[in-house]
Amino acid sequence: MYPLLFEPILKPKVWGGERLRRFGRRCDGPTGESWEIADLDSTSPSGGGGDAAHSIVSNGEHRGTSIVDLRAEICDGGPFPLLVKYPDAREHLSVQVHPSPEYAALHPEAHLKTESWYVVDAQPGSVIYKGVKPGVTPDEFARRIREGTITEALVAVSARVGDLHDLPSGTCHALGAGVLVAEVQTPSDTTFRVYDWAREYGRQGRDLHIEQAMRCLDFGEPPPVASGEGRLVANEHYTIDVLRLSCESVAIGPAPGFVAVMAIEGLGAIASRSNAWPEVTLQPGTTALLPPSIVDDADLRMGPSSVALRLAQP
Repeated sequence: MYPLLFEPILKPKVWGGERLRRFGRRCDGPTGESWEIADLDSTSPSGGGGDAAHSIVSNGEHRGTSIVDLRAEICDGGPFPLLVKYPDAREHLSVQVHPSPEYAALHPEAHLKTESWYVVDAQPGSVIYKGVKPGVTPDEFARRIREGTITEALVAVSARVGDLHDLPSGTCHALGAGVLVAEVQTPSDTTFRVYDWAREYGRQGRDLHIEQAMRCLDFGEPPPVASGEGRLVANEHYTIDVLRLSCESVAIGPAPGFVAVMAIEGLGAIASRSNAWPEVTLQPGTTALLPPSIVDDADLRMGPSSVALRLAQP
């Protein structure tokens, strides 16, 4: 095996922008997301069904092969347990919450969705809505949903490039207009919307799921914003290390399983110490997936002022 690259899966969205062009994506109209690694037998956007999404290898001898056919080499035969993507929000995304562990335990059809956002680009004044303000009661929260003043009950955090936001399932959140993030999430889309900005953007609103959301909502304080470098997220589903390198080489391993590398800034490569496979070039926006068998033989080499995310199993 060798580091695998995949064809991006582009998702048109009414709220999307065109900043994914910076990563070489071909955006024909508003493009909300670029899925970098996906292995979903079915997708279920809120309130509806969808098609399966399986990434296709774009490099090396496995070019054209579905990730499904490489599951044995990547994750012991099961589906790839993460969805890795870049959302680009030209407009505010819906205010939403994903099932809490307690709700999911009582509703087998509902699945947890924990996600993390690394801010790649942010327009001045843009924000990320993350968690409920201290002191807001469930009754006040429900009233503000009805009145359309829900943002008055949410914590609005300034979106700053380089910050990392961890959003455990049950956290009320919304990606604000003008923000481009790298996202890592568990591959579920059980989403309960509480506000859709239909009035602000003059369009037909989508279905809301207020009753379910109120039963899932965590009124506690969410994890704080993380910044800097090193391991900034560690939960039961994945770990995220932020690597800030300048003309340096670092070992990608050790790791208990696969490792994915998202190149955010700068040019680089992943190389085999034993020369077992050809060097794989990285450009901004490239995501490489290393099967477990090669992780300990791999070095990440990056040029000046480079940033990369290292994603691994806990």
